Amino acid sequence: MVQQLDRELIDEAVKTIQMLAVDGVEKARSGHPGAPMGLASIAFALWTHELRYDPAEPQWPNRDRFVLSCGHASMLLYGMLHLSGYDLSIDELKSFRQWGSRTPGHPEAGHTPGVEMTTGPLGQGLATAVGMATSIKMMAARFNSASADLFNARVFGIASDGDLMEGVSAEACSLAGHLGLDNLIFFYDDNSITIDGSTALSFGEDVAKRYEAYGWNVLRADGHDHTQLCEALDKAVAEPKRPSLIISKTHIGKGSPNKQDSSKAHGSPLGPEEVEATKKQIGWPLEPTFHVPDAVKAVFAQRAEQGTAARQAWQQQRDAFVAGGGEAVATYQRLMDKSVPEDLLTQLLEAVADKKAATRALSGQLQQTVAQLVPSLAGGSADLTPSNNTYIKDAAAIGPASFEGRNFHFGVREHAMGAIANGLALGDGFIPYTATFLVFCDYMRPAIRVAALTKLQSIYVFTHDSLYLGEDGPTHQPVEHLWSLRTIPNLDVVRPADGLECAAAWAHALSRKQGPTAFALTRQGVPPLARAEGFDSAVLMRGGYIIDDADGAPEAVIIATGSEVELAIAAKAQLGERSSKVRIVSMPCVEAFERQDLSYRQRVLPAGVRRCSIELGITGPWRGIVGDGGLCIGHDDFGASAPAVVIQEKLGLTPQAVAEKLTIWLERQAV
Repeated sequence: MVQQLDRELIDEAVKTIQMLAVDGVEKARSGHPGAPMGLASIAFALWTHELRYDPAEPQWPNRDRFVLSCGHASMLLYGMLHLSGYDLSIDELKSFRQWGSRTPGHPEAGHTPGVEMTTGPLGQGLATAVGMATSIKMMAARFNSASADLFNARVFGIASDGDLMEGVSAEACSLAGHLGLDNLIFFYDDNSITIDGSTALSFGEDVAKRYEAYGWNVLRADGHDHTQLCEALDKAVAEPKRPSLIISKTHIGKGSPNKQDSSKAHGSPLGPEEVEATKKQIGWPLEPTFHVPDAVKAVFAQRAEQGTAARQAWQQQRDAFVAGGGEAVATYQRLMDKSVPEDLLTQLLEAVADKKAATRALSGQLQQTVAQLVPSLAGGSADLTPSNNTYIKDAAAIGPASFEGRNFHFGVREHAMGAIANGLALGDGFIPYTATFLVFCDYMRPAIRVAALTKLQSIYVFTHDSLYLGEDGPTHQPVEHLWSLRTIPNLDVVRPADGLECAAAWAHALSRKQGPTAFALTRQGVPPLARAEGFDSAVLMRGGYIIDDADGAPEAVIIATGSEVELAIAAKAQLGERSSKVRIVSMPCVEAFERQDLSYRQRVLPAGVRRCSIELGITGPWRGIVGDGGLCIGHDDFGASAPAVVIQEKLGLTPQAVAEKLTIWLERQAV
């Protein structure tokens, strides 16, 4: 906490924060000035009264986290980072929303020093903060002791009306209350305005009662009263068992004579005339723009010094802990490094069961080995644990006031599950995995997209990957989902065909530090596939490889994924004399294959050789791979409720039916 401030200095600091945002938006001629103007008092109270940070070491492990869930108010965060001494110059504020700047339209983690997470899609910040707070609790449960309080950080944030309207925040906050995350404290900016106008148009609920029902500690404070805000923060920090929501009534566009409390202050610059009128009304100099008084600089400089001292004191504790050595220290270092054995693939290949089984079962068996080798692995399922085969044996479950375990019970909350996993990935110590049926990836797609954008290492275990799910019918049978996921940049989708490819899937996901990986796993059993003598298992990591080659130069190449690799091999065997001229390529990960060098890709898929794809799902995107004249075997409609063998027959996906399609295609192409 900074020394006691007089009212005039507090007011001057708040106006500084407001006008940095106004000037930034005005210069960019784009942005959202109203929310930062209304939130300036909250931000000032939080950053000077409670938030523990060190701008010289933005990523030190025991820092408090600040999450601006309403990411459209980004100029508020950029102004606070600049004032607090982070490496964000005034010139960067002047470059708001411009090409190459550190101040994009919405905050991006890894792009701007001090930005803890990428926000903008409303609700994601608040939901992800639940994961951040949980990861801190998990590390504390493992390493805190009477002599070393290594992990006691808090997660603070600001959420808007829109954040609380989005369903993902409801899912996540329900779980946060259940877990009793007392290190999670959020302000609710109750300004009663959305882009459409008054929140009364669509939002009439009692937020306080809802959050009380979730199990939260609900407080109130005038969003423009520094004393009330600090008192509320003190109460929230002292709360021993519950997360806290501080409901703060604010005025959007505060100080603007003509746009305060209006949606006109929400998503557009105030305009030159209104900026001038606002500065005159609050007593702020018209020039220079981006003005920061020396007295305000001094307040934040003092706070930065306190943060540096806090970080240094923590460092001494940490160093003493590490110097003590022992198993706990070794585990600590492995967790902090999120280390993975260099020979992980080799060890997993040795653990693969050589028998017919569903890839979900094979993956589940391999996961037990992974859990032993990679202590950072932690996660769970959206109430489908027995079906997803994702429970880590010999490890406890995360629960209320119990954070020693590695297994999460997320409940039927796919969207929150994805966002919470992002929070775990952003924190120290853990590589998260989540699980559900592939068709339900739609419920968590926004969180997956944020993970890919933010380059987070997260693993999605999606089971029941095709129409062969059978009797549950088309509501549960994924058709478009594989390609829907493949279209997300920086997301790798792995659909393994057997145990060896499942082993490679886990090795791939755990070695891939700069982005998430999704598995698509079968419900039905698949056999271990035969490979040529001397097969080099390293090619399993290249995304696509030759699993069954032609005799000599191939006349055609069949590309298959997952359970359809077995189908391709069986269909080839029924081609008679032509079978010796057909190559089969297993392509478990299209993205990884496309990253290979051109020479490898052309060895696997020779230029000028006809191509066929076999995958039980939509075929359109495959046409970009098989090219003109290629054949795409799949299904471009929804499924049906029937046993898997019946679906296979009705859709013409038996080996004989596929062989007939291939024969017609090959003969047609040969003419």
